[in-house]
Amino acid sequence: MTETTMFTPAGDPDGVEQPAANVLPFPLKKTTDPAPDAPSEGAVKPGEWEAELPDTDDPEAEGLSDGAPVDPPREVYPPSVAEWMQAKDKARLPVLPDWVKLPDQRTAVRKWAVRHYSAVAGYHAVRLPLVYTPKICAYAPRGAWRWSTSVGRWVFDAEGKSLRLAAVADEDAAEYLRLSRQRNDRVRLRGIVATLAGFIGLAAAMTVYVMAPSWLLLLSIAALTTTLGVAGAPADRPLIDRAKVTFRKRKLSSDIVIRAHEVAGLTSKDQTIAFPRPIGRDGDGWRVIVDLPYGKSFKDALNAHTKLASGMDIAATQLFLDKDESSERRVSYWIADRDPLAVPSGKSPLLGATRVDFWKPFPWGVDERGNPVMATMLWLSLLVGAVPRQGKTFSARTIALAAALDPYVRLYVFDGKASPDWRKFTKVAHRIAFGIVPKDGFDPVVHLLTSLRELKADVEDRYHRLSELPLHICPEGKLTPEISRDKKLNMPLTLFVIDEVQEYLQHPEHGKEILSLLVYLARVAPAVGVSVMTSTQKPDDKACPSELRDQHQARFALRVGAYQVSDTILGAGSYSEGLDASKLLKSHKGVGLLKGMSDDSGIVRTYLADGRDAERILTRAAALRDAEGTLTGDAAGEAPAPEVSATILDDVAAVLGKGEAKVWSETLVDRLADLRPETYGPWSELDAKPKAEALTAALKPFGVATEQISRRIDGKTVNKRGIKRDDLTAAITERNKKRDAG
Repeated sequence: MTETTMFTPAGDPDGVEQPAANVLPFPLKKTTDPAPDAPSEGAVKPGEWEAELPDTDDPEAEGLSDGAPVDPPREVYPPSVAEWMQAKDKARLPVLPDWVKLPDQRTAVRKWAVRHYSAVAGYHAVRLPLVYTPKICAYAPRGAWRWSTSVGRWVFDAEGKSLRLAAVADEDAAEYLRLSRQRNDRVRLRGIVATLAGFIGLAAAMTVYVMAPSWLLLLSIAALTTTLGVAGAPADRPLIDRAKVTFRKRKLSSDIVIRAHEVAGLTSKDQTIAFPRPIGRDGDGWRVIVDLPYGKSFKDALNAHTKLASGMDIAATQLFLDKDESSERRVSYWIADRDPLAVPSGKSPLLGATRVDFWKPFPWGVDERGNPVMATMLWLSLLVGAVPRQGKTFSARTIALAAALDPYVRLYVFDGKASPDWRKFTKVAHRIAFGIVPKDGFDPVVHLLTSLRELKADVEDRYHRLSELPLHICPEGKLTPEISRDKKLNMPLTLFVIDEVQEYLQHPEHGKEILSLLVYLARVAPAVGVSVMTSTQKPDDKACPSELRDQHQARFALRVGAYQVSDTILGAGSYSEGLDASKLLKSHKGVGLLKGMSDDSGIVRTYLADGRDAERILTRAAALRDAEGTLTGDAAGEAPAPEVSATILDDVAAVLGKGEAKVWSETLVDRLADLRPETYGPWSELDAKPKAEALTAALKPFGVATEQISRRIDGKTVNKRGIKRDDLTAAITERNKKRDAG
């Protein structure tokens, strides 16, 4: 069943669902479905990307009330029969294609037809007075001569001349006389017809000239001139130019397919391939399904990919192989009319979206056949790798732009090469820095290190807090859309982006700690809604160690130099599965192999959002966050954790009383204000809850989490958040070890 995703175009402030003309089709592909355990429910506001899926788990949808005992539905068929019937249903071909049945796809086809034919009409309209009219006038005399010559040959029976000459050569008088009488009869009749037609044409011309209005006279002259011009045009120089380039396309036959398998060594003297279905057109190419000889498998066909393409006389980038689940020896080929990976995928649909729901799949690109590919960053981390200038940064940036359009997603952006590509994210990023060189008293590497520590403490705190939330808020101990959008809980979805990660990992002073923190976040953080996306042009063990690469559940490899590098990015064994990014060409910019985002792998031609497009999207995202009150951190001008964090562990330890194992945070703030009024005095002036939150934020980078602490006051139990002495002692010990090691 095809799932469709809709969005409200920018400029629709009311967020009203648009009619079919404004809905674009985005069927979710199997290769990019979100992970099975990813939540898919959540509050969606107007204009968000929203997958329209029936809610079959809602009791109210079935007319049931909460808590009412319900008998399980009785199966009409035993499970085995039902599974067999489902398999048969999948194998049955649809009567009508999707673009005929689905309203959104019909709309897309209609829009394409309007764009295509309007472009063709405009192309020819511009050339009509400047190119076509001079050609017609130049070819018209030749056309008049050709027309008059053809009429003369017809009237005087020129086609029978060769027969009469043959009779003369054979000295066959009887045959010659018969042919001569036949010619005389034809010439007499055709002469009368031609004379009458000439008089009628002349009379009509005189009538038009004398009585018809000038516009009709001009139209008649133009029609006659055009007719003569077309007749006089040379055969090798067409009168009308083509508005669309015609690519090499040939009819694919069974003989060609058999020949390809023979030269690829996939047949034998006793066995050849079989065709369970006829060869037919499928989009901009051919669909061929074959059964290989017994003993041959899909893997054999995959290894012979280049030879198969050569046997079909096409480029290897035009041949795509799909495995059939029904048989190991059945292979499905899609042969494109031209290289589909060299065709641009077009502008990102994010340009027309008012906002995005990052809990649900969003458009990232298209596959080799032009079908939209939806991506998700929930519960995973992503590694992007490629050689320079192949679209690595743009591909990763499209995901970050989608996150920016969800005002409840917190963004961390760090660019190791300090390029202009990520500069505009200063409008929305909670933490952001560029390069590795300190400038004007600001060290971007230290800022990254502080952000990683801050995020690590936040992740640890989330695990504790999620386990402590009531069941009616957090029924399974997992992050939900409602929890992530609750500002009081402060656990938003977070995307940590670091481009050219090798620049930070090779830093002589902080590289090891950055690596350790990234490994921790990539491995642990996605489960609580913190996703990590790193990209690199040097995925080797020295620049980007395997201990970090192996923590990424999803991999995306654009063009690389060798299959070994492709295996390094996509994971060991990917080459044996037929995944080799080194086969991509230089012209395949923004094209890569995606693995791990779902059970299957696939080709993605990522959408393009250039610098101007990114600025437009980020300007809209900043306004959206400002309206929702979610603009924080560097984007809001809020500095990172204050400098007191450097000594706060010692200060808290100093104000802890002897024998106190647990102390409320607000109590500690009051004591800290007495210890250092100039530093902690502003905290003590806050209300009780903000006072405790200020201390919690300052202790987070050091891994000191807060928890609920109960006290008996006036016979009543009072619960407030506080810290434990053991956690503080462990944090001080860890800090001292790092100082000694440094």
